Amino acid sequence: MPDQPQTDPRILRERKERRLRIVMPITAILLALGLWEFLVWYNEVPHYLIPAPSLIAKTLVEDWASLMQSAAFTVKLTLMSLALAIVGGVALGMLFALSRPLEMSLFPFAVIMQVTPVIAIAPLILIYVSNTFVALLICAWIVAFFPILSNTAIGLRSADHNLRDLFRLYQATPWQRLRYLLIPSALPYFMAALKIAGGLALIGAVVAEFVAGTAGQNTGLASRILESSFRNEIPRMFAALFLVSLLGVVIFLITSWLSRAVLGHWHESEIKREG
Repeated sequence: MPDQPQTDPRILRERKERRLRIVMPITAILLALGLWEFLVWYNEVPHYLIPAPSLIAKTLVEDWASLMQSAAFTVKLTLMSLALAIVGGVALGMLFALSRPLEMSLFPFAVIMQVTPVIAIAPLILIYVSNTFVALLICAWIVAFFPILSNTAIGLRSADHNLRDLFRLYQATPWQRLRYLLIPSALPYFMAALKIAGGLALIGAVVAEFVAGTAGQNTGLASRILESSFRNEIPRMFAALFLVSLLGVVIFLITSWLSRAVLGHWHESEIKREG
């Protein structure tokens, strides 16, 4: 009997699924890199056109200090813009959910910010804001702000009307309605928005730096990509691009983990189903 939990088909199936979630993506990536390496070698493609993965890895090791300094700048810019988007989006979303006239008045401005390409307004922001880092932060924040705002407002309004009537019947305080009804209702929407906003904050940071064309030591990975392209250092450009992609994957994994940690025990979107 003590060994029964270890031979439970459900437990074995979950363990197999966990292993496959790790093994399958890694295997696919390694096969793709191997094919890339072979095609570059077989066709004798010059490194200034498409460098082989081995050369990119070598460049990444040789320029590690410079690239890591730039990566730290990009991470700082991305996380700060995401944090500001969360604070501003959640606060304004709560106001929208509580006041319909306020939402009708201000929501069009949020839509205008969302639909206007950041690459079009970034030059204006860089002109009006003297501090380059602050200007880049504003650009990244604009891109990440709308998903948080929109999903938070929708989530707060999506609470079941029968439960709303029940809370009203028992004369629940505004804090009790917010704590036990509105916030749980909005959490799935917020966590979905967080996954989107995390990637958008990174995209906004990179695009803004491309537009700014900043150079020097205290700059991000986008500046390393521009600098490498101007100098025709294609392996270094690919190494910086790899770090940008890796950062995006890490952000997605962290936000996905947070979603499972917050919703995994009670919400249908994260509960594991049997069978």
